[in-house]
Amino acid sequence: MTNLYNQIDTSGGGSISQAQFTQAFQTMNPPSAFQRAGADAVWSQLDPSGSGQVSQQGFVSGMKSLMVQLRRGGSGGSTDPSQTAASATQALAALGNQSVNVVA
Repeated sequence: MTNLYNQIDTSGGGSISQAQFTQAFQTMNPPSAFQRAGADAVWSQLDPSGSGQVSQQGFVSGMKSLMVQLRRGGSGGSTDPSQTAASATQALAALGNQSVNVVA
């Protein structure tokens, strides 16, 4: 997820803006769960304070949490945590089109 963040933070400024996120969302072909939610809804989850900027740490933790929420919502809440983590990792890897290392 850090690599994905770095792809979005093209300026290397240490945070990403909603515009950068939206552009990446449109060009990187995100997983269907994200597409159904939409870029604005995903951004709102990543930036709950409405600051307009998300740090790398905030992005990584927010994406993990969002994937768990989206996964649970799609399965009626009866998700095995190991399956959720695996699914989240796979979906995020697809979003960044590269391998993702998850540290528990």
